[in-house]
Amino acid sequence: MFQQSKDLDEQLRKERRKAEERDAERRASQLGFPYLNLISSRIPTEIKAMELVKEEDARKALLSPLFMNRKKLTVAAFNPSSPEAQAIIEELKKKHEVEVVVCSLTSLEHALSYYQYVTSSKEISGSVEINEDNIRALQEKIRGLTDLSNEIAAFKSPYTSQILEIVLAGALAMKASDAHFEPGEETNAFRLRIDGLLHTAYDKFSPLVYRALVTRIKLLSGLKLNIHDEAQDGRFTIKIKDRDIEVRTSVIPSEYGETIVLRLLDPLSLKSELTELGWRADDLEIIEEAISRPNGLILNTGPTGSGKTTTLYAFLKNVTKPEIKIITIEDPIEYHLKGISQTQVDNESGYTFASGLRSILRQDPDIVLVGEIRDRETAEIALNAALTGHLVFSTLHTNDAAGAVPRLLDLGAKSQILGPALTLVIAQRLIRTLCNECKELVPIDETTAASIEKFFENLPGRVDRKQYTERTIYKPKGCAACGGLGYQGRTSIFELFVVSEEVEKLIYGNPTEIDLKKQARSEGMVSLQEDGILKALRGVTSMEEVERLTGKIDWFRKK
Repeated sequence: MFQQSKDLDEQLRKERRKAEERDAERRASQLGFPYLNLISSRIPTEIKAMELVKEEDARKALLSPLFMNRKKLTVAAFNPSSPEAQAIIEELKKKHEVEVVVCSLTSLEHALSYYQYVTSSKEISGSVEINEDNIRALQEKIRGLTDLSNEIAAFKSPYTSQILEIVLAGALAMKASDAHFEPGEETNAFRLRIDGLLHTAYDKFSPLVYRALVTRIKLLSGLKLNIHDEAQDGRFTIKIKDRDIEVRTSVIPSEYGETIVLRLLDPLSLKSELTELGWRADDLEIIEEAISRPNGLILNTGPTGSGKTTTLYAFLKNVTKPEIKIITIEDPIEYHLKGISQTQVDNESGYTFASGLRSILRQDPDIVLVGEIRDRETAEIALNAALTGHLVFSTLHTNDAAGAVPRLLDLGAKSQILGPALTLVIAQRLIRTLCNECKELVPIDETTAASIEKFFENLPGRVDRKQYTERTIYKPKGCAACGGLGYQGRTSIFELFVVSEEVEKLIYGNPTEIDLKKQARSEGMVSLQEDGILKALRGVTSMEEVERLTGKIDWFRKK
């Protein structure tokens, strides 16, 4: 009986709502305005638009600003003809092109409910100020993920801005590159990407707190609050006394709510000196010679997050001089560099890699950085620029260095242009470095020692063996200094594919990747795995870490 009554009440409520919307539609037709249902429609509500009218005035006039589309401001009103509504609309028309729509009272109340965020948004301005003393105090407290989890769990304040501050400060203290907020069926998780791997920092956010955190992040990032089933991208800045940390926000809908990833771009993590990147001496000689040339195309290959852009930034810093003009086109600009003109892809306005590169070449640059070669047009323009007196840096998604040639040919590059234009291809990965405080020495048995000796025998002659007279292997342990992870920080492993005269001749014949690797090896190319093993034998990283990134080392695990 109770359930029947409940069902009847729900049916009556739905009928009343339908009647209310029909009445609003009828009034809109009589008044000569468009009608809009703000609950069922997917109309965004923007805080910046709502800030144009005080909440008290909006409620008295029974209207609400909704959003700005270029110069046009859309305003919803219950009765646009009322004196109160007309006064506000006329005032808005002094600075904006105003479009008025008619809505029901229930629909209007839904829009007005977003005024609760307007007050807090005035304190935001796209940035978060975190007291440096707070960060220092957190760094002393947070030695690992457990400490960060305890800090979050101990915080009982209802103010999500303060909870988010702890989360962000903790991420900076742990030197995380990304912060992930992931909704679940009952509880919600917060994870950090540290040295390339994800670690759970806290997984007990209640649905209420999680939704509040999502709203707070959206506000900071300038995203639409009432859009929950579409992907959105934004950004904000964490302001610290000595630097500004850019945060890129990505929001996507998922089964139990919205998933958010924050990319933390800390200038202190940018290694801008060539010597800081992990080059062997013989590789560094090749790099310095290549970037000192007046023209040519230098490519850096590898998956997303392998350090390609950082390496190219180091190249730019190394070659920057007052008498040289350098222009970049990036997607997006990750770090701002002094003395360099940096531009960013904007697909909406038609500024793509191809069109941007074409425009940049009309600016008379000496050196150009193209964030990525993705299509035939960009490849052709970059190659032709390299042939006409420009030094061009760019990236390409391939598994290894030699694979760049067939990839460019597949994109439609002509072999007669590719051969003379391409100077050098780099393959790169970021590998975790062992914590110097706790790494443990691994005993080397006779079989392993013999395998290591064979490994050195097969290495190209340009590798300096004198640096590896003390051959040691270490493994991770974990301590307070590294937060129990056994690793602290990352370095790079590289593979250099030099385009010699012989390689250039091969390119004219549309070679396979196997042919290119064979020729490059005969000329002294050291593979990614070999570079990783050399770093492991110097105690920089572990053999397990080399295997994680480059595949199984056959001799390492043989007994």
